[in-house]
This record gives sequence, C-alpha cells and structure tokens, in this order.
Amino acid sequence: MKFNDIDTENIEIELLLEAIYQKYDYDFRGYSRASIKRRLKRRLSLSGHATLTDMQREVLYDPDFFHVLLQDLSINVTEMFRDPSFYKAVREVVLPLLAEREIIKIWHAGCSSGEEVYSIAILLQELGLYGKSLIYATDFDETILSKAKEGIYPVDLLQAYTRNYRDSGGVGSFADYYSARYELVLMDKALKENIVFSNHNLVTDGVFGEMDLVFCRNVLIYFKRELQDRVFRLFKESLCTGGFLCLGTKETVRISQYTGTFADVVKKEKIYRKN
Repeated sequence: MKFNDIDTENIEIELLLEAIYQKYDYDFRGYSRASIKRRLKRRLSLSGHATLTDMQREVLYDPDFFHVLLQDLSINVTEMFRDPSFYKAVREVVLPLLAEREIIKIWHAGCSSGEEVYSIAILLQELGLYGKSLIYATDFDETILSKAKEGIYPVDLLQAYTRNYRDSGGVGSFADYYSARYELVLMDKALKENIVFSNHNLVTDGVFGEMDLVFCRNVLIYFKRELQDRVFRLFKESLCTGGFLCLGTKETVRISQYTGTFADVVKKEKIYRKN
C-alpha cells in the first residue's frame, strides 16, 4: 500500500482544524478545504515550520501564535459600498419597503472591519431612516471587530470608496461622512450611534431574533454545503416574516434546503425575502 504526500497533508489539515476546535472553540471544520489549505500553507511558509503537524504543536502550546493564525483564517476582504449595484438595489428597493416599520432591525453577519456596516448606515442616513434603525454588526474575530468599532481606514482607499458611493446612488458628498487625519480617515461618530458591535460566530452561535434585514455577503462561499445550510437555518429563524436576506454575488439560497423559505426580490443582486 502506497501513501502519498497529498493524503498526508489532508490528514494534517483535518487534525489541525480539530485541534483548534478542541483547544480554542473556533470551528473551521465546515469551511471549504481549498480556501483553508491555501491560508494554512501561507502561514506554514511564513512561520518556518517544516510541516503542518509542527505548526499544530505551536498552535496548541502558544496562544499568541494561534491568534496570528486566526487572522489568516478570518475572511476580511471588504470595502465601502462593495458592488455598488447591490447597494443601489438596497437603496431603491429594500429600504423603501421597510420605511413604514416603527423600528428597522438589521443584522450584518460577518461584518469584518466594518466598511460595509458604515455603508449601510450612510444609506439609512440619506433616506431619513437611521434614527429608527438598529444595526447589529457581528464577527467572530475580536481583533477585526475592534477595527470595525474604531472606523479608521487608510486614506489611500478613499478614491475607490468615493467612486463606489457615487455609483451606488449616493445623493450627497461622501466627504461628509468622515474626517481625514494624516494618512487615515475616521468615520463620522454619528454613523456609530445606532450600531452595536458584538462577537458572534455563525458556525457555533445562535439566532438574532426578529430581524428585518440580514446582510451576510461573501462569507458563505467559504463554507461547505452542510455548514451553509446551518447558516441559512440561522437566518431563517432570525428574520421576521417579510424580512430580507442579502448575500454576495457568488452566493445563493437556491441550492440549499431552505430555498422554499425565500422569494427573489432582486435576483441579480442575490436579495431575497422570507416568505
């Protein structure tokens, strides 16, 4: 019987993910293996370890190294008004349908460093809805969540963010929503007043009840099908009847066991409504 390096590497990955779960209670076992393998091998190269098994030992005995690895495994690709046509659809279709509600409760799951949370806050401001809105912005990574709370971003990103804002149907000046300080910009504190930043893990934690709108964009693409179904159930139970679910451009509820729970609202932008 022959043993090959690929099989050994896959076993090492499974053991490392199990070790992380058992030791630190972070569960990456349901994540797409292609993405996980790419991120682990990058850290393996940077760490100087010969094998993933060697790296597993350091993860178990050095919490500081684990937190370095956690940053690698976190999904933190985001930007202000990412996919402007999506935000235009939220502005023109979704929020007007929620405008008559006494309180608009929004859950931004997997908020990363917060750029898209502030984007939603700006939309609500411009439609006169911010004062009666409550935004729950959650992520499992405390380090990246603290960055979201700060709302401080590199100034060299502002040109792209301003263009996205304009293309999404922004009606004012994007410069009104931040102040520049040297090489950084700070988001207007008024945007933070109705945002609650909180730790939440989609893999292991429970529901947010009676939400009117749930955003979870470009997170599910990193999950295996079984884990995607678990998260869709979580969203179904968190949304009120008639509530909206917004996914990323490469994600869909249509291949899940909960496809019948949601109707298309803006099909191209992956915006659904709970039946």
